[in-house]
Amino acid sequence: MKKFMTWLSDVLAPATSKVFSLPYIAAVSSAMQKILPFILAGSVIYIYDVFKAFIPVLPNFDIIIDYTFRFLGFIVAFVTASQLMDKLKLQKYSINAGLTSLLVFMVFIFPTYDETKTMIQFTYARFGPAAMMVGICAGLMVGFIYHMYSKLHFLENSDTLPDFVLEWFNNVLPILVSIAIAVLVVFKANVDIYDVILNLFMPIQNFLLSLPGMLTLSFVQVFFFSLGISPWVWGAIRNPVFAAALAANIAAVAAGNRPEFIVTYETMFAIGLITMGGQGAPLPLNVLMCTSKSKRIKAMGRVCLAPSFFNISEPLMYGTPVVFNPMLMIPMWINALVGPLLVWIIMSTGLLNIPAMSLQISQIPAPISTVMVTQDLRGVLWFVVLFIVYLVIWYPFFKVYEKSEIDKETAAAAEE
Repeated sequence: MKKFMTWLSDVLAPATSKVFSLPYIAAVSSAMQKILPFILAGSVIYIYDVFKAFIPVLPNFDIIIDYTFRFLGFIVAFVTASQLMDKLKLQKYSINAGLTSLLVFMVFIFPTYDETKTMIQFTYARFGPAAMMVGICAGLMVGFIYHMYSKLHFLENSDTLPDFVLEWFNNVLPILVSIAIAVLVVFKANVDIYDVILNLFMPIQNFLLSLPGMLTLSFVQVFFFSLGISPWVWGAIRNPVFAAALAANIAAVAAGNRPEFIVTYETMFAIGLITMGGQGAPLPLNVLMCTSKSKRIKAMGRVCLAPSFFNISEPLMYGTPVVFNPMLMIPMWINALVGPLLVWIIMSTGLLNIPAMSLQISQIPAPISTVMVTQDLRGVLWFVVLFIVYLVIWYPFFKVYEKSEIDKETAAAAEE
């Protein structure tokens, strides 16, 4: 175990952090965080609709969802290119690269022209969550072109032209190249980039939306979190898939059908059954800590309890610590597999509604969030059941850790 922990701390964790700090990967991860306010804006309307269902006279604001949640692909295109410029230390290109990426995205979703050839027609669905991968690809392509152009250092040492003129010239070429490539591929080669990208990512999406994919994603996030690497870094992989699955669930419910996809952000995070207190379900651990005979553990448990109720686990993870603490990492890994497995069984058998509304409210305590997101009062029952399951998993490991801490405190007191 000691050799394994040394390898984790000295080899795997630093190597992983280095990979996620690479500009192109970090830019996509950052972009997934930047779009969260737009998702939350749509979530506000979904919450409002809950009240509207009981008070029909309230006005309908669903159109706000159309221009927030259902425009995520379009928004991601801008943010990805802009964030990539920031990560590459090319902030002067940030806005123009983002705008160029929007134009490239508009080409990538393959617009058509009417009979008069004077009006461009777009398919509305291609702007939404399903197009997030298309937006990411557009942003990375434009960012790469700007990055390569910046290496030319064109006109950077000119003393004869005003700065604003230099800025114009230094944006014209990358804009032209980006748009030209998109136009040539889509309109001249007649390649539907939207379909191509979605088909390329379909195997990944299909896997992540399956039970093995759900278990893998949950375990990987928790495993690396136990090494101190934030689960946010996985947003670049999971969020486009989550958004597309949720959009399909919403469409299914609107058509009078049952939602199909269990693996969404709402299931993995917002309902608070898998992430009860945060990644790895540390809330039961926190409760155990509050009753500990160890003075240090008990004090830390009381400090971390309020954040844990709101699914903010960083104080507990780094303060206890759970990170790089093998006696607490192992039950956290077990929870990362047991929780999703039980939730999959519960939802697939119809014992709890599958989420079908965008409610990214992971900081609302469960089981309040469980009922809000699933629209199912049975969520309270399953919260209690899973809490007990997690508590049983944490208990033996916690008692071993507690004993070691009590021994340390006793030895310290004897020395004094």
